[in-house]
Amino acid sequence: MKIAVMTGASAGIGRELVRSVDRKYEFDEIWVIARRKERLEELASECRNKVRPVVMDLSDPESFDEYRSMLEAEKPEISLLCNAAGCGVFGPFEEKELKGLLNSVQLNSVALTAMCHISLPYMKSGSSIINVGSNSSWQPVPYQAVYGASKSYVLSLSRAIGRELRPRGIHVMCVCPGWIKTEFQEHAGHDDYIRYVDRWYEADEVAEQAVKDLEKKKTVSILGAPVRRQVKLVKHLPVDLVMDIWCKQQGIE
Repeated sequence: MKIAVMTGASAGIGRELVRSVDRKYEFDEIWVIARRKERLEELASECRNKVRPVVMDLSDPESFDEYRSMLEAEKPEISLLCNAAGCGVFGPFEEKELKGLLNSVQLNSVALTAMCHISLPYMKSGSSIINVGSNSSWQPVPYQAVYGASKSYVLSLSRAIGRELRPRGIHVMCVCPGWIKTEFQEHAGHDDYIRYVDRWYEADEVAEQAVKDLEKKKTVSILGAPVRRQVKLVKHLPVDLVMDIWCKQQGIE
């Protein structure tokens, strides 16, 4: 059985990636993973491919054993793994609840790592992994400190395992979008701390670009010339200056 496994499928970029992948590829099943059953069932009704809703909270480490057991029972070939589950906390580090900060690390970094590691024995030459990072992956981000750090981890991990898996013919790509208006922003407290946004992009635009870039075997997918220019600039500027510019844009001392 040839399948795709897609996390974070109930909303935002994850949901749009499922739609884009469903339009582009053929699978025996697409396993869509998220906490909200009704959202997954609604998404399944929209897709061409057969979709299996998998209700799972990846912030709970016990979910990894559940996922492993599913694979051991079904023994599928994972043609595509897409890790889009994530969350963030915006605001001063010391003022935020520790539980929320650790949950962000758990979902953005730990769960993504686990999903990659557990899935790899079921992947063959020609299989692909898409990990969703962020434009914050490229720099330290004050007032998004843990979120930015967790997404830097995603970019670094994606590049490293991509190189390791090259001899096996497994391709790894990290998606690093700019500002996307989704439920994520509401839950992260975006409007309370982020005062300047140069441009908003839509989640479906990011997903479509990601699928195009995957076809081209790119290792990083970035939507929008302004975002690509910013990434290039950040690579050449001192880190302290980059953080100073960010804080000034947000009206933060």
